[in-house]
Amino acid sequence: MSFARAFPSALREIRILCSQTGQASAGTRQFIVSQYPVIKQNNPDLPVLIREATGTPARVFARFERGVEKHVELDNLSAAEVETKVGQLLSSS
Repeated sequence: MSFARAFPSALREIRILCSQTGQASAGTRQFIVSQYPVIKQNNPDLPVLIREATGTPARVFARFERGVEKHVELDNLSAAEVETKVGQLLSSS
């Protein structure tokens, strides 16, 4: 999925959780470094929260209108696999 576009208006927030040093979160950290600037450039008013804590399993949450919240697990995935999973999550509104 290309993140070089505006997301649906139903999307209210993206929250990414991962470990700062854990090997299982390496792909998620690479995704953040490569895609966060593109996401914010195309969606400047969308809150994108990144929470890092030691031992935290990598996952991403998407909050949509009316309080609907969905998430996917990202542990042990490559940056490309993380991008695919996040794209599927965001298109599932």
